[in-house]
Amino acid sequence: MNYKSLGHFTALILLIEAALMLPALVLSFVFGEPDSTVAYLKTLMIILALGGLLWLLSKGEKANDFYEKEGLACAGISWLVLGLTGALPFFISGQIPAYIDAVFETVSGFTTTGASILSDVEKLDKSLLYWRSFTHWIGGMGVLVFLLALVPRSRSGAGFTMHILKAESPGPDVGKLVPQLRRTAQILYLIYIVLTVVNIILLALDMPLFDAFCIAFGTAGTGGFAVTNAGLGGYSPYIQWVTTIFMFLFGVNFSCYYLLLRKKPLSVLKDEELRVYFLVFMGCSLAIALNIRSFFSGAEETLRAAMFQAASIMSTTGFATTNFDLWPTLAKALLVFLMIIGASAGSTGGGLKCIRFSLLIKDLRSRLREMIRPGRIYPVRSSGKIVSESVLASLRTYLTAYVLIALASFLILTIDGKDLTTCITAVLACFNNIGPGLSGVGPMSNYGSLSVLSKLVLIFDMLAGRLEIFPVVALLFRTTWKHQ
Repeated sequence: MNYKSLGHFTALILLIEAALMLPALVLSFVFGEPDSTVAYLKTLMIILALGGLLWLLSKGEKANDFYEKEGLACAGISWLVLGLTGALPFFISGQIPAYIDAVFETVSGFTTTGASILSDVEKLDKSLLYWRSFTHWIGGMGVLVFLLALVPRSRSGAGFTMHILKAESPGPDVGKLVPQLRRTAQILYLIYIVLTVVNIILLALDMPLFDAFCIAFGTAGTGGFAVTNAGLGGYSPYIQWVTTIFMFLFGVNFSCYYLLLRKKPLSVLKDEELRVYFLVFMGCSLAIALNIRSFFSGAEETLRAAMFQAASIMSTTGFATTNFDLWPTLAKALLVFLMIIGASAGSTGGGLKCIRFSLLIKDLRSRLREMIRPGRIYPVRSSGKIVSESVLASLRTYLTAYVLIALASFLILTIDGKDLTTCITAVLACFNNIGPGLSGVGPMSNYGSLSVLSKLVLIFDMLAGRLEIFPVVALLFRTTWKHQ
């Protein structure tokens, strides 16, 4: 393990976090919130002290001595440190008295999960509500990708950027939009910023500007923290439709937007994952609408509720306009199905990802055909290209880890004595970075009643889900920490 590179990288992450916290500090002055102002100042002092210490200890780091396990460790440690330090304003201000609850809330923010321990979000200071929502935006595209977009590396550190991008980027394989990885990161963030700004402008036409920023941050990061106790249900149909559209858009692979910028619409139309994403979304939306039509007074309201919730769950945003825990069993089952499937690889959404879902079905079909006709080879194809065996092997490994972690988490949560629906959907909602589940953790409930052990397990699940499992699990292996 290249400890100096790890320390140097973590120091940079802490410094970036401090810079990103400054707008929240300014807002605490603007809104006249002295407790929050003091909390932010103390937090910044702690973050800068830790970052400065790590910077000094990591002098002389060598970027060329950086391999895949360093990339995994950097991703896992960085996100853990972000959660532990980003929680300090909530804790120091006393507005979330228990530190473990503050960490849960902050990790939920950075991982774009949106699971909350708060029963009354409107009691938080506005600057804390802003920071809470802004963590979604930071975590949506990935703070490590943000670092790659800003910090130039030498030619000898080319492996550094690829290993970091692979460790944080969602999906079974990482491709480059352009030959230079730093340029790729910049393009991703440019698209992300433009979509966010457009979303803010459209929302601000019919809601307070502060709310528009916070909701847009949650939509862009597919996070789901609301700033009112009524969630998105307290806003107009226009706001709900705009949010539905943008939740869907942020669940699309960002390479599709890059191809549109390059004036290659045919390449976008040929993207198999985009077709799967769209068809699953529309199919489930219509099925849910038919199933819940008796709950609403008109066709528009029914379709709006169905499409909003389908987009919210499939994109793993987690906003809610109604208590879908009261819906019929079929509608709730379809939402659980969408929880698992998730959004597209290369988007800000979580879940298993549509591409994995598609490849798993194709791989199963291929293996069955080879069993029926021994000696024949049936390659798996995606968007017209043959998928390599190494990608399929990684996919199977991922699925195995996914099932084992979900099962273990579920068994631990049952110790709390909660009902099965609560335990199962709490794990699925956190592991897939969605937020609300069903029953005791449904849209009208929260995670505050769970034990410390359950919260720690779900914090692990949120981090593992956001980082595609391996960077977090790698931290638990002794071989990760051995010297080369």
